[in-house]
Amino acid sequence: MSIESILSDISSFVWGPIMLALLLGVGVFLSIALKFMPWRYLVGAFRQLWKGRKTEDGTGQITPFQALMTSLSATIGTGNIAGVATAIAIGGPGAIFWMWVTAAFGMATKYAEAVLAVHYRETDALNQQVGGPMYYIRNGLGSSWAWLGFLFALFGMLAAFGIGNTIQSNSVAHAVHNSFGIDNQVTGLIMAALAGLVIIGGIKRIAEVAQFLVPIMGITYVIGGLLIIGMNLSEVPSILVIIIDHAFTGTAATGGFAGATIWMAIRFGVARGVFSNEAGLGSAPIAHAAAKTDDPVRQGTIAMLGTFIDTLVICTITALVILLSGTWTSGETGAALSSNAFASLIPGGNWIVSVGLIIFAFTTILGWSYYGERCAEYLLGTRIIIPYRLVWIIAIFLGAIAAGENQHIKLLWLAADTFNGLMALPNLIALILLSPVVFKLTRHWFAGQTQ
Repeated sequence: MSIESILSDISSFVWGPIMLALLLGVGVFLSIALKFMPWRYLVGAFRQLWKGRKTEDGTGQITPFQALMTSLSATIGTGNIAGVATAIAIGGPGAIFWMWVTAAFGMATKYAEAVLAVHYRETDALNQQVGGPMYYIRNGLGSSWAWLGFLFALFGMLAAFGIGNTIQSNSVAHAVHNSFGIDNQVTGLIMAALAGLVIIGGIKRIAEVAQFLVPIMGITYVIGGLLIIGMNLSEVPSILVIIIDHAFTGTAATGGFAGATIWMAIRFGVARGVFSNEAGLGSAPIAHAAAKTDDPVRQGTIAMLGTFIDTLVICTITALVILLSGTWTSGETGAALSSNAFASLIPGGNWIVSVGLIIFAFTTILGWSYYGERCAEYLLGTRIIIPYRLVWIIAIFLGAIAAGENQHIKLLWLAADTFNGLMALPNLIALILLSPVVFKLTRHWFAGQTQ
C-alpha cells in the first residue's frame, strides 16, 4: 500500500462524520449557549480591536492587536487561495456554503479558545506568557487529563510542518516559478533566510512583521477581489443561488469537472474552512495567550474576528471570483485555478493572486513557527526552542523544492488534512468540558460592561 493511499484512508477517517459533527456541533453548542454573542457583538469586537492597538496593560509580550495579526498571519495563507479553489474543484460550489457555516459557528469556537488560553496561561522558564489547548487542558481539567494536552501538543508540533510550513513554501515556490521563472531552490533559500531572520527574534519580532504585512496585503487582496466582483455584480445573485443549491443537491459533471456529491461538498467545505480559519484546531489561542491583557473575554472578542475576516471575507472573495470566471470546471485546482480565475476577469489579475499567495504564505510560515515552537516547548521544555527553529528553517527549503510535483503536493495536502483533524480532537473535547468556565467569564464581563 502506498503512502498516498495510507494518508488518504487516515484523512478520510479523521474527517469523517464524527469530526464534522464535532466541529460543527461544538460551534453550534457554544453559539447557542452564548446566545449568539459572537454575531451580536461583531461591531463591538472591532471596537475592542481598535482599542487593543496600543494597549500595554496586563502581562504578555505583544499587544492584543498584534496577537490577532499574528493569528491572522498564520490563518491567511494558501487556504484562502489554493484551499478555496481545491474545495470548489473537488466538492463543487456547494462546498463554499459549508465553509460559510463552519466559519459562522466557528467564531464562537475561536472566542472560547482564546478566553481559555488567556485564563489558564502560564509563565515559562524564559519569563514568557505561554498558553493554548495543552495548557488549558492541564490547568483547567487537572492532571488526570494531562495525556490529552500531551496529544494536542504532539499533533500540533507535527501539524505545524504541514499546514504551516511545507504546504506554504511549496505554494510560494510554485507561484514564483510560474510568475517569474525563478528556480524553486533559489526561492526556498530566500524564504528560509528571511523567515530565519524573523523567527530568531521570537514572538515580538513575528508580531511586528505580522502587524505590518497582514493589514497591507489583506486590504490589497480584498480591494482587488471586490473590484472584480463589482465589475460583474449583476451575476453575483445567480452565483449565490448556485452555491446554496449545490450545497444540498451536489454538482453534476460538466467539462473537466468530475462531479461532486453532497457529502464531498460538506467534507471539503468544512475541511478547507477549518484549514483556512483554524477554528477548532486550537492553534490561534496559542498566539492570543501572549497578548498583553488580563481580560480573557476581551481578548476572546478580538480573537473571534480572525474567523470572520479570514473565511467570511477573504475566502468568500476568492470563491466568488472563481465561480464568476467559470474556470472551476476547467480541471485545474489549487492556486493555479485561483490565478486563472482572476486573470480571466481583470488584466493582470494573476499578479494579485501570485503576490498575495507569496506574502500570505510567508506570514503563515512565521505564525505557525510560533505555534509549533510552543507545542514543542510544552513537550520538551525550553531547551528545544533553538533546535526546533533550525529544523523549521530547513523544512521551508525542503517544501519549496518539492513544488511543482503534483504527487508531492497531493501528499502534503493529505498530511496537512490528517494532522489538522488529529490536533482538533483533543481541543474540541476540552472546549466542551471547559465551556462552563467560558460562559461564567462571559457573563461577568458583559455584566460589567452594562454597569
